[in-house]
Amino acid sequence: MNTATLASLAAYFIAMIAIGLYAWRKSTADSEGYLLAGRNLPPSVAALSAGASDMSGWLLLGLPGALYLAGLSAAWIGIGLFAGAVVNWIVVAPRLRAQTEQYGNALTIPQFLANRFPDQGTNLRVISAVVIVVFFTVYTAAGLVGGGKLFETAFAGMLPGTGLSDYMLGILITAGIVLAYTMVGGFLAVSLTDFVQGIIMMLALVIMPLVVMFGDGGAAGASLAEVPVEGFLSLTEGLTLLGFISAVTWGLGYFGQPHIIVRFMAIDTVEKVARARTYGLSWMAVSLVGAVAMGLAGRAYATRNGLVVDDPETIFIILAEMLFHPLVTGFLFAALLAAIMSTISSQLLVSSSSLTEDFYRLFVRRQASEREAVNIGRVFVAVVAIAAIVIASDPDSQVLGLVANAWAGFGAAFGPLILLALTWRGMTGAGAVAGLVTGALVAGIWIALGLNADFHRGEGLYEIVPGFIAAWIAIVVVSKATAGNAVGEATAQ
Repeated sequence: MNTATLASLAAYFIAMIAIGLYAWRKSTADSEGYLLAGRNLPPSVAALSAGASDMSGWLLLGLPGALYLAGLSAAWIGIGLFAGAVVNWIVVAPRLRAQTEQYGNALTIPQFLANRFPDQGTNLRVISAVVIVVFFTVYTAAGLVGGGKLFETAFAGMLPGTGLSDYMLGILITAGIVLAYTMVGGFLAVSLTDFVQGIIMMLALVIMPLVVMFGDGGAAGASLAEVPVEGFLSLTEGLTLLGFISAVTWGLGYFGQPHIIVRFMAIDTVEKVARARTYGLSWMAVSLVGAVAMGLAGRAYATRNGLVVDDPETIFIILAEMLFHPLVTGFLFAALLAAIMSTISSQLLVSSSSLTEDFYRLFVRRQASEREAVNIGRVFVAVVAIAAIVIASDPDSQVLGLVANAWAGFGAAFGPLILLALTWRGMTGAGAVAGLVTGALVAGIWIALGLNADFHRGEGLYEIVPGFIAAWIAIVVVSKATAGNAVGEATAQ
């Protein structure tokens, strides 16, 4: 590893910690400041923060890896995600920003659900918090796997004498930096670092494919047709009906991702949601196109130049080292770490907020002061991170697989629940509980039975599909059955 590359990465790490210190001085005096930055995020920061925390290392590792292996037909995942994001910004964002403040100034998704359906408030807070902590621990582990793969591939042997593998060392360094700024600066630190990281990620996904395609030994033009995979540039080659459904329904997950939709709650006014939507969707479109191009161009480059790639999810790392000046390589590695760290920090903070607001303040210390709640939140950030490190310690973990399972778990459990809670006046607390439990259980059982195996090629069905449908049905059926028994429920506006 060149000294210049290390210098670029060191500058990136220092910048992230500096942002954390800035946020610590500005907005960590109380729970609303620590968990939602006082609901004062500018539209640009909220939008890029939502995008960066959404995409994670999956954008630079998992998606290009899928395109590298399967060709253009894997792009349906990205297409489905973009469609889901559009609906999320139009339907969920403005309503959630207004209603979380309207119903008791809720600071977390479980708290909003409890205020929305007070007759089932405790049940909703506890079950929601359990689902959030369990699935986010797995999701955080997926990000740490990405950090481990970066160090294993690009930093091999650079830090001898630690007694740890390069993979494990990468996990610990990634987790350590994220913990530093998240624990200190809270939501504002996470959002501001996400904004910077989102810009870095987008630039990397524009620069890298262009250099791979048009640089020396590039993959432009005829070389794309040289890839020894039948129908490599076809959107439909090898794609069954089940495979297509499984790919495009990734977009259903957006409505139930707490680390994404919490950004909607923090935008400074409802009127600015539309501007944030424009920023967010523009960023997402450019980044997804870049990731798709990266996977296709990377496979063509490897074929033309006889490059052996053992793990397709590392193609971004390999080409960053091969094709760029060390300073630029450091920038590209920083982009990958930005993708990883932006999501990890968001997930840790949301998990911590649920443990603090929906467990500690509910069952342990109802009268906890604001300062105590903030400090307990910092402790829970570290606890969830340690659990994720343990899960990620398996070097055979696949980023796309871990992300797919966690994404589906949230989408099935919270997606129908959030959509209907915001838009349907007939929904009851009992229906909310039924949908939350049904969605999580069906998705979990589907995974456990292996019915989602190799969803892209259609040998199984992605678990978000049966989970989302079952949860929606459970909410509607139970709500209609209990409509006359609900006591004191608020109604969505």
